[in-house]
Amino acid sequence: MQVLNFALELEKAILDIPIFPFKYKPSSYFDDKNVRDMTYKRYTVVYEINLDANTIEILKIFNQNKPSQ
Repeated sequence: MQVLNFALELEKAILDIPIFPFKYKPSSYFDDKNVRDMTYKRYTVVYEINLDANTIEILKIFNQNKPSQ
């Protein structure tokens, strides 16, 4: 049940990104101010804001603040 709760909480946090897309810091992994890192309970969600298309794309989700190779 804890895994399900975590997944639901993470999903809620991701669904809140469009409200304030620039809330999180620019990504440490990309040299682009429109790519952001959201950290949630030791997980990092890397997402890209596309202002022209009015979209947000999740690029990667990984744990322990390290991208998997």
